[in-house]
Amino acid sequence: MIRTQRLAVGICALLAAFTVGIAFPAGAVADETTADAPKVDLVLDVSGSMRANDIDGKSRMAAAKQAFNEVLDATPEEVQLGIRTLGANYPGDDRKTGCKDTAQLYPVGPLNRTDAKTAVATLSPTGWTPIGPALLKAADDLDGGTGSKRIVLISDGEDTCAPLDPCEVAREIAAKGVGLTIDTLGLVPNTKLRAQLSCIAEATGGTYTSVEHADELTDKVNQLVDRAADPVVTPVATQGADSCSQAPNLKSGLYTDREEFGQERWYRVDVNPGQELRASVSVADDRAVNPDYGVLLRAVTVHQREIVRGEADGTGRTDVVSTGLRYPKAESDDENALAETVCLQVTNSFSAAAGVKATPGLPLELTVDVVDGPSRASDVASFGLGRGWWLLGALILAGFLAGVLWGWLSRWRVAVWRTN
Repeated sequence: MIRTQRLAVGICALLAAFTVGIAFPAGAVADETTADAPKVDLVLDVSGSMRANDIDGKSRMAAAKQAFNEVLDATPEEVQLGIRTLGANYPGDDRKTGCKDTAQLYPVGPLNRTDAKTAVATLSPTGWTPIGPALLKAADDLDGGTGSKRIVLISDGEDTCAPLDPCEVAREIAAKGVGLTIDTLGLVPNTKLRAQLSCIAEATGGTYTSVEHADELTDKVNQLVDRAADPVVTPVATQGADSCSQAPNLKSGLYTDREEFGQERWYRVDVNPGQELRASVSVADDRAVNPDYGVLLRAVTVHQREIVRGEADGTGRTDVVSTGLRYPKAESDDENALAETVCLQVTNSFSAAAGVKATPGLPLELTVDVVDGPSRASDVASFGLGRGWWLLGALILAGFLAGVLWGWLSRWRVAVWRTN
């Protein structure tokens, strides 16, 4: 009897251990899956002005609720979605308290559509418009994980909590290099609101949209949530140096940095014999700048001898200036030949408009690609045309022959006309 009981206990313990052994790996897989899941935080303005009845005969708040319910139904399963409010809880006149009025209505995570809709149904237009504080908190909501991160801000009015400028807040968020994008939607066709929401979006590479109808709001939010689920390459934050000797050594990849007005940043890349370095840089003017601008990308040796350069400039208003270069390193007969260290210098000639802050620096995105070189270095050295010289020569020859043929036909027709 005792032996039978011991046997039963042993079997139960073995089954329990086996169950635990299965459960833990499953949990680990779940953790790995959720770590790179795309995240979206919908930030909704619930200030008193949302009571206005000017969207298809209904209040702005009612239109927003309808849009949210439809978006929640259409949200892809792989997207972790949350909802944050601003101005939803404090109805008083104390500015200090009103500018702290932002709360997480539904936490960012796997979506329970019923719970999220129930939370949205409780909203009622109430107080202030603390956009800046809400963006800071929303960035914290999305902290962690390696997937894409997106804030969708929906508002009908300007921020009422200056001097915490929401545009400066967006620049600070972008300067952290966390790969977070802020998209903004304005419910009122107001010039000042458009300027503020556009500035917030541009600072992080997002978009601004003016919305005046309920179906437009639904469609746009759905589009932005779906975009979060698309696979993206998140730039790696790096920090360029003031000289090549102190510069970070970069591998092939996409990098993000910040560069102040008129500043130069240095990076290092190792190129082996028989390889080709391809690099491009984009500098965005996320604030008001003077109309004359330019960007220079140079590849130089460690002894400061220039190898190749790419530059772009212009006059007027633009959002991004980009340029690039290619440097093929010839193959070597020496099997022990060492890699060459190439120094990349990025310089911009943007200048700040009057009263514009110089910090944080302008967003800089650098793409580095080290690939197997072409069969001959001259293939990419021929004025940048590479094997395109063959096509150019064929076009020139075809143009010459066409000109000769056309001239002969013209003379023949004139001769026939004179004879007749």
